[in-house]
Amino acid sequence: MRRARIKVDSEQGEAVYHCTSRAVNGERLFDDVAREILRKQMWRAATYCGIQILTYTILSNHFHLLVKVPIKTTPSDDELLRRYSVLCREPELESTRSPSAIRELLKANGPEAAEWRRTQIGRMGDVSNFMKLLKQGFSIWFNKNRGRFGTLWAERFKSVLVEPQGRAIETVALYIDLNCVRAGLVEDPKDYRFCGYAEAVGGSAQARQGISTVIGGGLDWAEAHSHYREALFGSGTVPKAQGASISSEAFAEVLQRNGRLPVPVILRCRMRYFTDGVILGSRTFVRSQLSKLCEHYGLRGEGEPYDLSNISDWGDLSILHKLRGNPF
Repeated sequence: MRRARIKVDSEQGEAVYHCTSRAVNGERLFDDVAREILRKQMWRAATYCGIQILTYTILSNHFHLLVKVPIKTTPSDDELLRRYSVLCREPELESTRSPSAIRELLKANGPEAAEWRRTQIGRMGDVSNFMKLLKQGFSIWFNKNRGRFGTLWAERFKSVLVEPQGRAIETVALYIDLNCVRAGLVEDPKDYRFCGYAEAVGGSAQARQGISTVIGGGLDWAEAHSHYREALFGSGTVPKAQGASISSEAFAEVLQRNGRLPVPVILRCRMRYFTDGVILGSRTFVRSQLSKLCEHYGLRGEGEPYDLSNISDWGDLSILHKLRGNPF
């Protein structure tokens, strides 16, 4: 189970996933133009699949996404056609049929229309289908425009099931938006155009809704932004000169001495807990998901969740199991 990709049945409840994917060999292939294309395709693929993007970061050789998959429903024909039309705005993601042709097909309401509905609905409300659609569409565009062929991505994709409210979802969102700070590109993520926080600050309604969903509580954007920005930088809303950063080596040394670090500092370190932890949330949440997995696969329990409170003030934040090797 250590390498499992955990998925919640979208017909039973909503789920949040932290998804990551890296370019082949970790090569820095994505310039500003490529990152902008990937950003646009990301939003369109999410609209088509009925998935909400909470936040994201796109760097030169990988990307992170925090996505919410709602409870699966059966969209109306009008909604199916709207989503399909959004997808078709991107040539690399386009089907062989135009929206107008599909509209006529649905009006006829014959066996072919029923099959089209079944196919579209089967591709929606699923994080794996969303990631497949996004990565395939971008690969087609990238290879065509850069004169290359073959595999673009190093792996299928990694995903971590995240508790959809509370400390876990906010912590992962902050970790994702701070990628550009960890990479030394900016001191403030609002200045990095290819992340959800910067897009929200720039006025995007979709990006603002994502951050507000992370914060929760029904806050308006101004209140949600104030809370989120304070969480990014600790007690202040302005980044410190050094970005409050610490190297992974120094972090590991602190842990070896049984020390702890403040959350704003630790989030500026690269940590595999958020990419390889399989399940991330409160101990109760992790235990419940593990119990469902064991019941589904006929397995016995695999021990207690690994508590992350020993490295920072994260309360009962836990992952499925202790990671093998260096967690940094």
